[in-house]
Amino acid sequence: MWTVSDAMRFWDRPLAKLYNFSAKDISILMEDRGRKIAVILAGGSGSRLGADVPKQFLQIDGKTILEYSVEAFEGHGGIDAIFIVSRADFIEEVKEIVRLRGYTKVEKVLAGGKERYHSSLAAIAQAQDGDILLFHDAVRPLVSRRIIDDCLEAMQSYNAVDVGFNTTDTIVQVNSDNCICNIPDRAVLRNGQTPQVFRREVIARAYEIALADPAFRTTDDCGVVFRYLPGEPVFVVRGDVCNMKVTYREDLEQIERLLRQRD
Repeated sequence: MWTVSDAMRFWDRPLAKLYNFSAKDISILMEDRGRKIAVILAGGSGSRLGADVPKQFLQIDGKTILEYSVEAFEGHGGIDAIFIVSRADFIEEVKEIVRLRGYTKVEKVLAGGKERYHSSLAAIAQAQDGDILLFHDAVRPLVSRRIIDDCLEAMQSYNAVDVGFNTTDTIVQVNSDNCICNIPDRAVLRNGQTPQVFRREVIARAYEIALADPAFRTTDDCGVVFRYLPGEPVFVVRGDVCNMKVTYREDLEQIERLLRQRD
């Protein structure tokens, strides 16, 4: 991160004077010195899959699903560091994977908690204001370089970014009697994916407010910003149907086919 003295030294440079940089310009430049950190959320249990181990540790062609996800960010030039947040009882397994694969960007392997947001909070606590955090489900091993590129580009204009693709099915909302009470226009609906991306200070503030709410419930980080920082726009970049999440056995079989086609 830049200090005030760093900014002052930049201000004194002839190039800065030549282009007439304002104090706001300097502030933006200082913010951009924050690191871009991929946070791989690997704390799930995989109970719906019915496997003997958490689904992120299932193997496809000799490599765990977790490894495919980590490597999408390890090999991306725009990512400075990677945090992996795991179940506490699998911390050593994750560290061994990192050691054997020689991942150079993985800086921290952190313990999550009972709920998904506990994993997010663990990563937020280890980052600094100005950092950009990309929260990604470990069980979405097919996230593309294009999606990561688009997220980073969108963060030049926004403080919070989601990923989603156009909904093709008709979605119905039902009431307590299981009868349709609303049919939203699918033209404005998106299927949410990850990564979900934030400036660290923005997501930290959203959670600070959320955790003071006795009725707080959430399933994702964008939902926390949307609800508790209503003045903060959450931009949605175009996702991809291939960026799917392993939830059921059928998902695993489809991802196996897609990974082999990609290779």
